[in-house]
Amino acid sequence: MPDSLTRPLTVAILGGGPVGLAAAAHALERGMEPVVLEAGPDAAHAVRQWSHVRMFSPWEYNIDKAAERLLAASGWNAPEPGDYPTGGELVERYLEPLATRTALKDRIRTNSTVTSVGRVGFDKVKSKGRESAPFDVRYRNGKGPESLRADAVIDATGTWFAPNPAGADGRPAIGEDDLRHRLAYGMPDVLGADRARYTSKTVAVTGAGHSAIGTLIDLARLADEVPGTKAIWLLRGDDPAKAFGGGANDKLSARGALGTAFAALVASGKIAVQSGFRIGHLSEVDGRLRIATRASDCARQVVADALVVSTGFRPELDFLRELRLSLDPALECPPDMAPLIDPNLHSCGTVRPHGARELAQPEPGFYLAGMKSYGRAPTFLMLTGYEQVRSIVAEIAGDHEAARKVELVLPETGVCSGPGPLAQAQSVAAGCCGPAPQVAAQAAVADPVAAGCCGGPAPAEVKAVVPDACCVVDAEKQMQGKKGCG
Repeated sequence: MPDSLTRPLTVAILGGGPVGLAAAAHALERGMEPVVLEAGPDAAHAVRQWSHVRMFSPWEYNIDKAAERLLAASGWNAPEPGDYPTGGELVERYLEPLATRTALKDRIRTNSTVTSVGRVGFDKVKSKGRESAPFDVRYRNGKGPESLRADAVIDATGTWFAPNPAGADGRPAIGEDDLRHRLAYGMPDVLGADRARYTSKTVAVTGAGHSAIGTLIDLARLADEVPGTKAIWLLRGDDPAKAFGGGANDKLSARGALGTAFAALVASGKIAVQSGFRIGHLSEVDGRLRIATRASDCARQVVADALVVSTGFRPELDFLRELRLSLDPALECPPDMAPLIDPNLHSCGTVRPHGARELAQPEPGFYLAGMKSYGRAPTFLMLTGYEQVRSIVAEIAGDHEAARKVELVLPETGVCSGPGPLAQAQSVAAGCCGPAPQVAAQAAVADPVAAGCCGGPAPAEVKAVVPDACCVVDAEKQMQGKKGCG
């Protein structure tokens, strides 16, 4: 580390999204010199890719305190704390002013893609004197290779541009790479910019998180507007109810409402469901997309026009090869984070607050923050990232007491393992104008059953229909309550 009497600490912040800009704001407040390297042409480039999506967390959970103080000095008018922004509104009303109207504007380098991070004069193997060597961040910006020397590095590059593949085993399905023109990853703008791509089409969606649910809801809305549009949910797991969320128990009401609306659509039959459908093969047949399970799953197939892959994201780690990293072998996150966020172990969606201590790496002065710090785990809230970088910057500044004092109250999801969510899902999946069906949590597992949400009485019972073994299912026929086996 340099002599603080001669010059301020230089902190390289990789990624100019919400968490990266928050890190820069905190660094400025502590007298450091932050340099933000953003790969896109503007700050918050990744957020702009999902600008059509309305967030389920209100403004009060999406604005960092240090960033807010910077903005206030510029005459910024804060949004109403209880309103729910879209991604586009988050950029327009918060991130864009933060990046262009505050002291951060001269600290952000756009069109700057980081290619490697290392220590000056040290490869990964060499140890003696390593901690005293500055970091060397190499990047390209269209003018040729550039290099930035830094005393500390915060990697907040996120995971948006590294989506998981459709293949159920974590690798691309056979044929996936050749058929990407029929696939979309993440959450396409079904009702807006991408509308023509999905209108009057049969669209399959794989995934069980908020992106998949939101896409399926939009497809159902499009189907109401344009006959011939059909949605089918390819669920890897066996229990659709797990995706319904905490409903009224969720402290973020918009997040709970999303699950409630989705459960009603599934129960009504507007979204067909294939549970236990783990994609192994993709191919074209008669100008359409054949989506097949793995051979070990008895070769079930669905024929559709398009596939949306909403199976989550993973961190890009290649450019960090010359740093000494310690990552959980399953989640690819800092090891101390894994017990907090591992979906195999963590029964509730809420993650306790954490900071520099949990995020520290064997490479002193280097930290993963934001969505990237979660590795392959889901359910990240911006407020969590803001507290992460507040703690990290305090640690870099030598204020260890402030770094350890992690005080953050996060909203509960209302979802935990056990019988609780099943019972909740049963009531959620009821027709919205009538009593809950006795087994609504299992509604429409294969053949949708019309529950008549607000259009007729809810059925007394909705029975689960398990797909026939070795069965080829045509999504169009399925929507009419028919199966065809070959």
